[in-house]
This record gives sequence, structure tokens and C-alpha cells, in this order.
Amino acid sequence: MKRYRNGEIWDFEHEMPVVAVGSRDVILGLDGGTTSTVCICMPMIPFSDPLPEPPPVLARAVAGCSNHNSVGEAAARETLELVMADALSKSGSNRYAVRAVCLAVSGVNHPTDQQRILNWLRDIFPSHVGLYVQNDAVAALASGTLGKLHGCVLIAGTGTIAYGFTEDGREARAAGAGPVLGDWGSGYGIAAQALTAVIKAYDGRGPLTLLTSSILKRLGLSSPDELIGWTYADPSWARIAALVPVVISCAEAGDEVANRILYDSVLELASSVKAVVQRLGLCGEDGNGKFPLVMVGGVLEANRRWDIGKEVIKCISKDYPGALAIRPKKIQCFTRVTLPTAQQRYLTKVALTSNFSSRRFQ
Repeated sequence: MKRYRNGEIWDFEHEMPVVAVGSRDVILGLDGGTTSTVCICMPMIPFSDPLPEPPPVLARAVAGCSNHNSVGEAAARETLELVMADALSKSGSNRYAVRAVCLAVSGVNHPTDQQRILNWLRDIFPSHVGLYVQNDAVAALASGTLGKLHGCVLIAGTGTIAYGFTEDGREARAAGAGPVLGDWGSGYGIAAQALTAVIKAYDGRGPLTLLTSSILKRLGLSSPDELIGWTYADPSWARIAALVPVVISCAEAGDEVANRILYDSVLELASSVKAVVQRLGLCGEDGNGKFPLVMVGGVLEANRRWDIGKEVIKCISKDYPGALAIRPKKIQCFTRVTLPTAQQRYLTKVALTSNFSSRRFQ
């Protein structure tokens, strides 16, 4: 274990005794997204033992964005390191007590992404620590299937991705390439189209829309041309996506432009799921086979009259009636850890969020 460049983050460890391996083993589980990153610390639970309800969480820490495609690699790493250190400090543990780190983070789109993060984690933690890195969609799917990686998950928050697994381990994904490459249907995509509609209406290139007055009021601006400065002053994905509730409110008020944006988003989200289902054959040969469809993220929350998640399910069910929609209350990371001393397998069931409240649009 090297002293990483942010070594001061771990200064709290100097004030506590080194914990001997095996004396109080803990697991770190991280759910990292474009809006926020959550880390929990919990004791190691034997694979054969049932998970207590509620899970025995020792500490929970929250930080900002950890998607390297959004904020850059240096900032993403600093966020991840900070949130892990915070969770360990709150739990009274240190890195020597950690037996495994399960990191599920958006932006892990290729084996090179995984390996880069694994190498960085290896510099932070002692050699005995098991390290596991996946896209956050994998943890989200497990949260709805009690750890069984089978079926499809649709995440629609600041960004969006559809990810699926077959029972024999084949996997496929759709979308999740970020806003530049067209994550339409995501919170960013919905809000960006709304901002575009306001500018078009102001120019005379598009229809008048209630979005204009509503967005300007939300942002404290007086004219649509001020949106240009507001947007490019800080074009972070989460900042733009925070305008989604305004779009939904306008749609509920009957605005045609806002309704069209939401309907188009429903079609985009549904098409991502359909692409994954078709590539993996999750629906069976006759197209009617049952499979779990896990739905997570702020855009899909059923807390408004204009229920995007419900509309997505209806659209998917027309082609795949066997889709069994699941809206988990908590997201979990599931990973198998082999302990070299006892050669026992353990299953860590790490509850990372409380009803996804950290990702809910306000």
C-alpha cells in the first residue's frame, strides 16, 4: 500500500491503533454516480448467514460526482477516496480492517476503465483487500434480483443506461455513452432538450412554450438569452439535469412542447431496454418469456402525475409482455470474496442508498 497523493485524507488513521487482520473485518461498498456517491461500511457477513434486516451498517458517507467522464479522472478519484475515508473514520475502522471494496460506479464502460480504477485502489489499500469494480448498473440490477445477475436494469437519473445479463453469464448494454453521444431519456437529456426548446422559441424557430417562463423563474433569470451564460458557466451534467422537475410540471400543466420531450424520452428509454432484451434473448424464443426489469433512478420515480417510469413499462410491455418491473427501495452490491486463510466464500450484501434519496431530483 502506497501513500497516495491525497495522503492527508487518511490522517485520521494515525490517531487509532492498527487493526489486526481478522479482528474486525469490514466491507466497503460504493455506489458512484454523476449526481452523488454513497459509501457504506459494514461488517463481514458469512455467506451462509442470512442478512439481518435492517443491514448492520456501521457508517454511511456521501460525496459528489465520481463519474470520470463528467468531472475528470483526478476529481473522480478524489471523491471516491474521500468518501471511503469518511466512511471508515465514522465507523472507527481503518484500511487494515477492510477485507473487500466493491465499487459500482457510472463511467466504467470498458475493461480499461476497470483496470485503471483497480490499479489506483491497489495503491490505496493493503494487499489482502479484495477489490471489485463494476458499472453501477450491475449493482442496480442486483438490488432488484437479490443478487442474481439475470434480467435487465434501466437506470435513468442524471444519465441513463440499460444493462442485462443472461443466466449463463452473457451480458449486453445500451446507451450510457454520455450526453455528447446521445443519452436522450436521461435527466440531462430531458433538461437539455427543454433548454433548447426555450432558445428556439425565443429565436422564433420553435413554438412558444410554458418552459420559458418556468425555467427562467427557477433560475432567477429575466430573459432567455441569459440562459447561454448560465449554461456554459458550469455545464455539469447534474446541474442541467436538476431542471427535470420543471419540465414535468410544465407537461402536467398541458404544455405541448414539454409533453413531447417527455414522450420522446419514454421512447428512448424503452428502446434501450428493448435493444438489450433482444440481443440477449431474455424474452425467450416466442417473445413472451418472463424476465426481471429493474427500474432505478430519479427520472423513473413514481412521485408525479406524469410518471415516466410507468410509461416506459407500458411501452416495453407492448413488445415484451413478460417483463416483470421491479422498483427496489435499496440498491445493493453483491460480490463474492475468497478469504485466503479459511478459503471460505462470503457474500457481501451492501445496502448503499435509502430509497435512492441521494439521487432524487429536488
